[in-house]
Amino acid sequence: MLEKIKRTIARVPYGKVATYGQIAKLAGFPGAARQVVWALRASSGLPWHRIVGAKGKISLTGEAGFEQRIRLEMEGVRFNGVRIDMAEFEWKPNQAVKKKGTKAKRRS
Repeated sequence: MLEKIKRTIARVPYGKVATYGQIAKLAGFPGAARQVVWALRASSGLPWHRIVGAKGKISLTGEAGFEQRIRLEMEGVRFNGVRIDMAEFEWKPNQAVKKKGTKAKRRS
């Protein structure tokens, strides 16, 4: 279970975010948001800062939360107060992306 969750977290691209619940669902474990937290705590090298709480809110407190916000802002992610603009920055892995003059491609 944790390995599938870790692989899903690793797929979140630069400049995008996903919620704990979204990661759990995409990994095949809907409702297992807490296990996403466990996977993050038990690993290194994952883009941990791209995983946020429901509705785009940073769940971490103190310095860790501040570091997460700074990392996301460095990737171009914008906030509306304390929440991320999920309409623009939420990772949508199954959404087709069409570039001008080309056929639509799947985004991962």
